[in-house]
Amino acid sequence: MSRSDKFEDQYEGTFSEPTFEEIKKLSVNNPEFLDFYKSHREKVVVSSWHINEYESFAMWQIFTQNSEGIAIQSTIGRLQKALQTEKEFNQYIGEVNYIDYKKEYIPFDDMFFPFLFKRKSFQYEREVRILSDLHDKDIKINDGLKINVDLNQLIEKIYIHPKSENWYKKLVIELVSKLDFDFEIEKSDLESDILI
Repeated sequence: MSRSDKFEDQYEGTFSEPTFEEIKKLSVNNPEFLDFYKSHREKVVVSSWHINEYESFAMWQIFTQNSEGIAIQSTIGRLQKALQTEKEFNQYIGEVNYIDYKKEYIPFDDMFFPFLFKRKSFQYEREVRILSDLHDKDIKINDGLKINVDLNQLIEKIYIHPKSENWYKKLVIELVSKLDFDFEIEKSDLESDILI
């Protein structure tokens, strides 16, 4: 899980302009209130998932290099069950809302709300997130946090990059077998043969 303030999007875990104006008013006599929100981002870790019925060409392009990579298919139910292995840190799952940060309001009656809103520019991500708030834990989080998950429960299928070479596909298949997993491995729908 990645530390929220280390994401490429500098707005991760922040508030929209209308919400920030309201928070500033509330913190006039209580500056610690605003300081807490600013520092809170360092203690929230996030695991991001793309929710879609179909594979996304954009996701392959953005998150893989050299035509090498895999996509894990899961479900919300499988995610929840896979996370039950982790006993030390509580996780919460929520779908991201995409809004206009200049005009729309982000509620702040829940500490996770700032992490479940993003700017409309990121709508293509169609994101579901697993979140953990570690502000009450006495641990140092550099870039993120490794948590325990049940991989057999988590992974329903694995898709291999649509443009990967045969040696890479073979390597993935051999590795899954060698580690004694029985995940279903599918070729990408984007690799389909062209019919003319």
